[in-house]
Amino acid sequence: MRKVLVAWVGRTDLRAPTEGEEVGAGPIAQALDARAFDEAFLLSDYEASQVSPYVKWLGGRTKARIEVLYERLSGPTEFGEIHEAAVRGVQRALNDRPRDVALSFHLSPGTPAMAAVWILLGKTRFPAELIESSRAHGVRTVSVPFDISADFIPDLLREQDERLRQASAGEPPAAPEFADIIHRSRVMARLIQRARRVAFRNVPVLIEGESGTGKEMLARAIHRASPRHERPFIAVNCGAIPAELVESELFGHEKGAFTDAKQPRKGYFEAADGGTLFLDELGELPRIAQVKLLRVLQEGEVARLGATKPLKVDVRIIAATHRTLTEEIAAGRFREDLFYRLAVAVLKIPPLRERVGDLGALIDHLLEQVNREAASEPAYREKKLSAGARNLLLSHAWPGNVRELLNTLRRAAIWSEGASISVEDTREALLPVAASSRRDVLGRPLGGGFNLPELLRDVARDYLRRAMDEAQGNKTRAAELVGLPSYQTLTNWLAKYEVHD
Repeated sequence: MRKVLVAWVGRTDLRAPTEGEEVGAGPIAQALDARAFDEAFLLSDYEASQVSPYVKWLGGRTKARIEVLYERLSGPTEFGEIHEAAVRGVQRALNDRPRDVALSFHLSPGTPAMAAVWILLGKTRFPAELIESSRAHGVRTVSVPFDISADFIPDLLREQDERLRQASAGEPPAAPEFADIIHRSRVMARLIQRARRVAFRNVPVLIEGESGTGKEMLARAIHRASPRHERPFIAVNCGAIPAELVESELFGHEKGAFTDAKQPRKGYFEAADGGTLFLDELGELPRIAQVKLLRVLQEGEVARLGATKPLKVDVRIIAATHRTLTEEIAAGRFREDLFYRLAVAVLKIPPLRERVGDLGALIDHLLEQVNREAASEPAYREKKLSAGARNLLLSHAWPGNVRELLNTLRRAAIWSEGASISVEDTREALLPVAASSRRDVLGRPLGGGFNLPELLRDVARDYLRRAMDEAQGNKTRAAELVGLPSYQTLTNWLAKYEVHD
């Protein structure tokens, strides 16, 4: 097992090579002298010209491999920035092999804010030995006499500034209609900014995203923020309507139009007149219904089954699908002309695994919802998550996205006998994660429409977007995350693969 030290470089460390008699060896050198570490990952906010001589001096007195990770902080107490930099440093140290690494976080170098973040990480997300050093007492393990709950992290590490400020006069005013979409990530902030813009426009919207990502919630928010907000919002699950009833349900029918049509009936389009019609799971719509839907969009009128005259309707369409419609078009299951008619404004909701920083806030919000839902049930006690339970939730993959998270919290609240949801309660509430062949890049069958350049493009786009999000738009950091040599190279890749920064 590799023994790894992770620490910030402090001013005393940098002074040690030239002022040794006055300051001693410095905390980092003292730790490497006293403990048999295999590697040391040093985070530094100092310029490389200041750190390089120190690293050369340090390398001459230890056998441990030393790696310096340069991080630019806007201030020594910016907890959010310190936390993100520390996480990157630890992930670099783990190198995708967490079981083979024994971590030690050094609390002495750097600022008190840096030490506080090391304690939080060492007691929650990355279990580690916490050490300190001094000239008087040497190197020793720090005994923290209480468990620091992960519940404190969201407040301590809350974003220090607004992600997306109103950069131009054309940006719409703040929309409280989107307040229910809980997020802190850069990728979700961009998505909501675009949704706010399109809400005021009378154009169709296509929302893409995996199952459970909250497509209907986004559609409702767009409707509430639109000029149609006082008119109906009608949600229709296209996949839940029997194929033989699709036309009747969407467009209505006259009396006698078919055997069971004993009374005339309005379809969903008429019911939504003046408002918004949300067509969920659009990819499940039969092709014959797709033809009629295209005509409604083109002509602005519907014809009930059995009717001789069409009716004018004023309906805004918001459609959603978990399928990739371009693939459905290639397979002959979806009409290309209908896709381009609907895809005026396309919004793609990222899966939960790509929403860096959102999971903790969602856990808090959804647990409050679970408590509200069950408050009136006999003998129900309001639930809170133990630190261990929260950490287990934070480490889960969530292939079912936000819907899976909500249902997991509901199950955990049921299994929990007391007020605190334990690790065992949470583990029993989690569903096993099945391998997804759809995302298995290396296992796809050849032929049958397989397109290697397209696959490589999709992979590159995914990792570039994730890197830019995790680096909060900092191209130098993003380049490091994906192994590119410089931010200029990253810029070329972003342009090549049409990833907007």
